[in-house]
Amino acid sequence: MRQCPPPGVVEEGQPAALTLNDLTHAGAAERLVEAVTAGLGPIDALVNNAGSYPLCELMQMLPDEWDDVLTSNLRSALVCLQATGRRMAARGAGAIVNVTSIQAFRPAPALAHYSAAKAGLEMLTRSAALELGPSGVRVNAVAPGLVWREGLETAWPEGVARFSRASPLGRVGRPEEVADACLFLASPAARFVTGTTLVVDGGVLAGPAF
Repeated sequence: MRQCPPPGVVEEGQPAALTLNDLTHAGAAERLVEAVTAGLGPIDALVNNAGSYPLCELMQMLPDEWDDVLTSNLRSALVCLQATGRRMAARGAGAIVNVTSIQAFRPAPALAHYSAAKAGLEMLTRSAALELGPSGVRVNAVAPGLVWREGLETAWPEGVARFSRASPLGRVGRPEEVADACLFLASPAARFVTGTTLVVDGGVLAGPAF
C-alpha cells in the first residue's frame, strides 16, 4: 500500500502550478481558477488565505485604509469562493477552507479593520456552508492565533511574549500547524463537517477574559 506523506509535507514529484493574480481586481479569481483547472484538473479543495494585517488606530484610520483591509481579507475570499464554489457545486463535491483569525472573536488595538474583516469571513463561511451544502460542497474555517514567521520575535517581541503567556501551551503557533488544520478540514476525514471553525491558537481563547 502506498504511504501518504506526513501532514504538512509536500511530496516530491507531485504536479504543481504557480499563477500570480491580484484578487482586488474583478475577474482575477476566475482567471486564477481557470489557469489551475487547465493545468491540474478540477479543484477538489480551496484554502482562502490571502490577506493583509496593517496596524492603524481606529480614530486615525482613513476610509481607504479600512477598504484595503476588507478587500484583501474578505472580498478576496468571496471572489475565490464564488469562482471555485460554482465549479464544485456543478461536480457535486468539494471543500473550501477560509482562514480567519481569533481576532474575529476578540479584537486587538489598532486592528479594528482586520478584526471586522475576519468576523465577516466567519459569517461568510457559515452562509456559504448553508447555500453550498445541498450541492455536496463543504465550507469551514480555521482561526489561527499568532503564528511564527521569520523575524517575528525581533519585530514584535512584546506581542510574542504576551501571546505566549496567554497560551496554555506557552508558545506561538507554527505555519505547519495551521496547514495541518486546513488539511484535515479539506480531507475526507472531515466529510461530515461543514459550517464550523477550527481554532488553532494554543488555547488562548480558552483562557479567562479578565
